[in-house]
Amino acid sequence: VQLQASGGGLVQAGDSLRLSCAASGFRFRDYRMGWFRQTPGKEREFVADIDRNGGSTGYADSVKGRFTISRDNAKNTAYLQMNNLQPGDTAVYSCAARNGPRSIYFSTYTKWGQGTLVTVSS
Repeated sequence: VQLQASGGGLVQAGDSLRLSCAASGFRFRDYRMGWFRQTPGKEREFVADIDRNGGSTGYADSVKGRFTISRDNAKNTAYLQMNNLQPGDTAVYSCAARNGPRSIYFSTYTKWGQGTLVTVSS
């Protein structure tokens, strides 16, 4: 089982990034996908999630209107489009998978992988 996040980098405030999460080793289309982020000394924070079919999404208030989560089940990949990035968005972003109803708690996700670092300069 593997979830590999990629697409992070160093950007300026107002810029955009698109993160990808490539899944392998499990039936991707059966799992809800979530994105979380974490900064040193802070708890991991829910960012967004998407249901198995991509028909329902949810967002943290802090990113609503700026971030968009999507998925391509044919490619076993989930995405996080991040627009108008702000310094407060600086974090390591990780993707996770859950076979169950929506949850904003990382501990309820059963599959996760290494994250990708997003750094936003002012």
